[in-house]
Amino acid sequence: MKYTPMQEKNQNNDSELSGRIGLVYARVSSIGQANYGGGLESQESRCIRELKNLQIPHVKTFSDSFTGGGDFMKRPAMSELLAYVDSHPHQKFLIVFDDLKRFARDVEFHLKLRAALRYRNVALRCLNYTFDESPEGVYTELIMAGHAQLERQQNRRQVIQKQRARMESGHWSLAAKKGYTRNPVTRILQPNNLGLTMLKPALEGFATGNLIRKIDVCRFLVESGFWNKQRPEKYIHRIDSILRDPFFCGDIEYKRWDVTRRKGQHDGIISSEIYEKIQRRLSTRGATARVRKDISDEFPLRGLVLCSCCLNPLTAANTTKKNGKKFPYYYCQHKDCEKYASMIRKQEVEDNFRHLLHHNYLRKDVSKIVEVVFDRLWTQESIVYSQHKQGVEHRKKDLQVEIAELSQLARRAQSEAVQRGYEAQMERVVNELDNIHVGGDDLDIPYRTALNKVSGLLKNPLVIWDNVDTLERHRLFFFLFEEKLPYTKNIGYRTANSVSNVRLFEEFAVANPHLVEMGGIEPPSKKRNLYESTRCRSP
Repeated sequence: MKYTPMQEKNQNNDSELSGRIGLVYARVSSIGQANYGGGLESQESRCIRELKNLQIPHVKTFSDSFTGGGDFMKRPAMSELLAYVDSHPHQKFLIVFDDLKRFARDVEFHLKLRAALRYRNVALRCLNYTFDESPEGVYTELIMAGHAQLERQQNRRQVIQKQRARMESGHWSLAAKKGYTRNPVTRILQPNNLGLTMLKPALEGFATGNLIRKIDVCRFLVESGFWNKQRPEKYIHRIDSILRDPFFCGDIEYKRWDVTRRKGQHDGIISSEIYEKIQRRLSTRGATARVRKDISDEFPLRGLVLCSCCLNPLTAANTTKKNGKKFPYYYCQHKDCEKYASMIRKQEVEDNFRHLLHHNYLRKDVSKIVEVVFDRLWTQESIVYSQHKQGVEHRKKDLQVEIAELSQLARRAQSEAVQRGYEAQMERVVNELDNIHVGGDDLDIPYRTALNKVSGLLKNPLVIWDNVDTLERHRLFFFLFEEKLPYTKNIGYRTANSVSNVRLFEEFAVANPHLVEMGGIEPPSKKRNLYESTRCRSP
């Protein structure tokens, strides 16, 4: 009997498979397909059935939920499969998979993976494709791999086009940002409890200066539980992205896809005014400064004072003479600077700084404006907070009523499908109720106590400076000054010689002299509101 080429090929394949152990590789493109599509289970069952037909024992299955092409070693299950083969060097394996697209969707890595498996003497079997080492078979395999790559790239382009179009309409189409949860019905992102109780006060704290540096914001978020896996220093780059992202004030922007800033369909956790304050703070050198690891009580101004020549921070250290006596100095450590290693006595730098604080106090006549402004803002914030709280309480009651109504409808429903629909709506309402938060500022602090703290700091910043630790001094510095101060040896600080917050109130007082002439804060009468009782009167 004469054998045909196909029969001869089948005989050769059977001889190659003898003595081999079966492994199954299954892959889907997303976690959703893995959880709900049944793709992994169906692939595995088909491959196991093929091994049974070949009378090859099935040992293990490796399943991936990995989208796209690229390096096969980035697929957890594929790297685990190769490691498993390497750990059994005396065994011969047969890997069965469902379709050539499950193997690789990138021509380059398809060839690399084929070479890696050939090096390990691993046989391959595809349910929807027959491997052939002939020139025609290799050519066909390349065409199939190239088609899979083309299909993947076209699919990626279509997905990006749809996501970009959705962003242009104000919807965030990528993964939900931390602090937000996607509504399962409307697909619109909503602030959750993490965003409202942790991220919101962190962003507002940075905007107002209560949290001076990025590291202070990171430390606040770590201590509050927003982040909890790493030290605060590890989140510096992440918090920088959050601070600059207009998403958190309710806008959409994605420069990678040329989506310019626009109003989003989601609610912001901060206002646009707070966001703009954050951007102004980020534009100053001091606000973005990180907490130095080498700050010490011995050199409290290290990291706060700049070289007047190169505008880089001065460092500080002690020099030791032959007699063993130490002398503390501040100096520039940048070799390209003309004043490199030029020593400035510690006492000179710090005495001049104390002199700067001592001569920048709030005048008595200007201090009245502080009380007027503080009183006005406190009253306005109290009104806004009360209105917001009333609105939130009203919304809570509405949601509770809606939950009760949906619960009754679900109990009365005759159809299980209708009942599940009511339960899904009820779950959405419950989630909204759980995430609802009053927010606002803490108004429980006594009014006079808060006012005394602010005015006391502005009236005599030197006293505060002398009575706090080094870390608090650094925070106080950036409350008083807009940025770090350049220093010139034997001349002093190159500054306008005025603390920024003090100068702010003085300039406001000059522009509004009638406010300063007021004898004090008078309670608003029934006939005049607060603004009318404090505004400038025309001459």
